[in-house]
Amino acid sequence: MTPGARIQAAIEILDRVLDGEAAEKALTGWARRSRFAGSKDRAAIRDHVFDAIRCKRSFAARGGAMTGRGLMIGLARAQDLDIDALFSGAGHAPEPLSNAEVAAGRAPEGAEALDIPDWLDPPFRDSLGDEAEAVAQALQSRAPVMLRVNLRKANIAQAQASLSGEGIEARSAAISDTALQVVEGARRVSNSAAFKDGLVELQDGASQAVVDALPLSDGQHVLDYCAGGGGKTLAMAGRAQGRFYAHDANPGRLADLPVRAKRAGVKVQLLAPGKIEGHFDLVLCDAPCSGSGSWRRAPDAKWRLTPEKLRELNGIQQNILDEASRLVAPGGVLAYATCSVLDSENGARVDDFLARNGGWRETDRRQWLPGPEGDGFFLSCLTRN
Repeated sequence: MTPGARIQAAIEILDRVLDGEAAEKALTGWARRSRFAGSKDRAAIRDHVFDAIRCKRSFAARGGAMTGRGLMIGLARAQDLDIDALFSGAGHAPEPLSNAEVAAGRAPEGAEALDIPDWLDPPFRDSLGDEAEAVAQALQSRAPVMLRVNLRKANIAQAQASLSGEGIEARSAAISDTALQVVEGARRVSNSAAFKDGLVELQDGASQAVVDALPLSDGQHVLDYCAGGGGKTLAMAGRAQGRFYAHDANPGRLADLPVRAKRAGVKVQLLAPGKIEGHFDLVLCDAPCSGSGSWRRAPDAKWRLTPEKLRELNGIQQNILDEASRLVAPGGVLAYATCSVLDSENGARVDDFLARNGGWRETDRRQWLPGPEGDGFFLSCLTRN
């Protein structure tokens, strides 16, 4: 496909996304209908689509319309691409710009320039203060591809050597002593021997840093209460010798965890909802949240969030803290984490829990902002007296 044809494909996909279809579904549907597209074509089109969703408001302003075509005109202007070459009408490229389209478009302003919904701009700025604009700008760009080295099977140097042998260049990252950032060959990772043999797992750098900050030690009974796919469960099990348990309100999310645990060389016991007995030395709650710290990975979530949905999430988060606290042994730790940068999901939830529950004290509070090695995360460790 020509560069212009890729732009036209992105326009068609974005129109479906703007009509309410999930981005991944729209991309998958296009790929199935377009068997002629090669892997490089699909990757380039995917990049166009996600770049446009991340910067939907600012690209629409630059392109003069909130349409797939308007977004891609905005992308071309923002990235200083040759619009006349891309919008030529030749070789399945989109038609040339009309006089009205040439004249349309303007520089985005305020929250629009930062690609933040207007309603979210005040709480976003209140939560982040002087860092708000830098965080919003970070969320407009692509996330890094990060790997976690499984210390049960390899060290950083050994993992790098294995990856390098298959054309994957990865450099160590400061955010965690288990983190590697892939700088070349990212699409080869899932088929590499290092991945298949359990030397590395795909995991965001800040997610690894959260696990680094937990008070893990050998011999503990550890419960990952909101385990999702189990990435943090495996990271914890890779750092300490103990008994590890994974639970999620939706057990289907844990379906692949036994296979992944076997590959990693660790043991994890799955616990069904309503079937948790006893108390644990450490209970981690990586609670459902807006995902605002990781919107560059799932940018359509930014535009689906509403004030009502945020309030609903706050209620869920509070309930999870209350429920999980009952599972912590005396002297044990309740760790509350989110991949959000919004205070209403982070510090405010912890402060509310402490105000309503005696016998607890906060022993650690940390925040990671979206950056070159990781997403935005929050962690609070609460110790039971």
